Amino acid sequence: MQTLGITDSTPRTENRLKSLFWPSIKDQGDADYLTIQGFWVCFVTCVITLIVGLIGGEYFGSLFAGVFYLLGGAGVRQGSRFAAVSVFAVYLLSCIGATRHAGMAFDALTVILIALLLANVRSVFLSARWAKSGLQVEIPRLSTTLGDKLSDQFPKWVWPKGRYAFYVMAVLLVLPLLFVVLMPSA
Repeated sequence: MQTLGITDSTPRTENRLKSLFWPSIKDQGDADYLTIQGFWVCFVTCVITLIVGLIGGEYFGSLFAGVFYLLGGAGVRQGSRFAAVSVFAVYLLSCIGATRHAGMAFDALTVILIALLLANVRSVFLSARWAKSGLQVEIPRLSTTLGDKLSDQFPKWVWPKGRYAFYVMAVLLVLPLLFVVLMPSA
């Protein structure tokens, strides 16, 4: 595989926590790895949002937000800066709004997800800078396992069709959240 230039068999020099919270990119494999990681962070955010929303009785809102995070994950996997920033902004604003107006406190999971979504923003911008360097080689996307199909094939298929819906959803989520965050609390 290394002879073919498909993968680098040398182990990653970063530990897992550093690659999650402060990623660096040395080659195209790192850029690809970080966009896959970003997809999974958005996917986990989608699942948590759906579970919490359904338990709380917010069926439409949680489904809307879940689809937003899933499409955002597809955008992150495809290297969309807008998707990474939008997902981070919506999650952060919703957490701040819940803290200010519902009296909810940030828990450890919320802080971790905020940090991971911020790392997604950084990694997508670093990946875009790497792509501009001209040293980019197309890395084949796998489809052998369900995880490969979800993180490699699904974004490639859904993002070109779903990005316009994502743009509309981002505006529909960010504007009311900005209003809630900026509105004085009673």
